[in-house]
Amino acid sequence: MSDIKLSDKEIIALISEPKDFPADYDRLFEAKERKNHKEREFALQRANGSQFKVIFRQSALNPLDFSLILGYVPLNSNGMFRLRRYNGKSHQHTNPIEKQKFYNFHIHQATERYQMAGDREDKYADATDDYADIHGAMECFIRDCSVKIAGPQQRKLDFK
Repeated sequence: MSDIKLSDKEIIALISEPKDFPADYDRLFEAKERKNHKEREFALQRANGSQFKVIFRQSALNPLDFSLILGYVPLNSNGMFRLRRYNGKSHQHTNPIEKQKFYNFHIHQATERYQMAGDREDKYADATDDYADIHGAMECFIRDCSVKIAGPQQRKLDFK
């Protein structure tokens, strides 16, 4: 759970803010091998000195076990607030307030309601059929999180 607290209005504004990726953004996802997964993160600086963080993780054992995260790091903070998280189909998810359980690809989103309940800001998630792998999740991420690609958009993502 993050120490950073944001209202639903602030969350929507941050997600809606344009995020500029270079045309060859796929190189940003040349993931580093860790113990049992691949991982990469990069920061996008905002005009006021705060930043967005984009984090990619994928299991080395199960390609459906992945997360693609859009985080927000306020100015003069070491903490990160997870605005959106695109997860693979590798585990059951539960929305405790709604008492919903499902096993599917799913998109987490930060909500004021879950923060007020004392849970993780992005605990709430919706099941989705919009993607079936990390590549499709990235396309949804680009669409949903106001990502702007400079120049001709590259579609190929090789998570090396």
